[in-house]
Amino acid sequence: QVTLVESGGGLVQTGGSLRLSCVTSGLAFSAYNMAWFRQAPGKEREFVATVRRWSGTAYYADNADSVKGRFTISRDNAKNTIILQMNSLKPEDTAVYYCAAGTDYGMEISSYRYWGQGTQVTVSS
Repeated sequence: QVTLVESGGGLVQTGGSLRLSCVTSGLAFSAYNMAWFRQAPGKEREFVATVRRWSGTAYYADNADSVKGRFTISRDNAKNTIILQMNSLKPEDTAVYYCAAGTDYGMEISSYRYWGQGTQVTVSS
């Protein structure tokens, strides 16, 4: 059985930082691309960042509410874990953050087969 368990969410003020973790079990972790998505109330789930299997290359969402330059995704294959370090948080970053694993690579939800249950991040203004 594959499980992905996120932790580290919480309430933080604008400009603050949070560190999200996702611990996996039941899959060959190093063989999977790993990603973070988020879903704000009333909005669709959206891509945040991904880190590739084998190479560890990271890619970030680059849109109007870009996390590029503020968030850092990393993976520890020895611990079957990925991290999302979030700095300079803004109220628009408020969402449930989900960890995902898949063998396809990309920003699409369909690229990821396994999902965690999510962790709430709330940024107050």
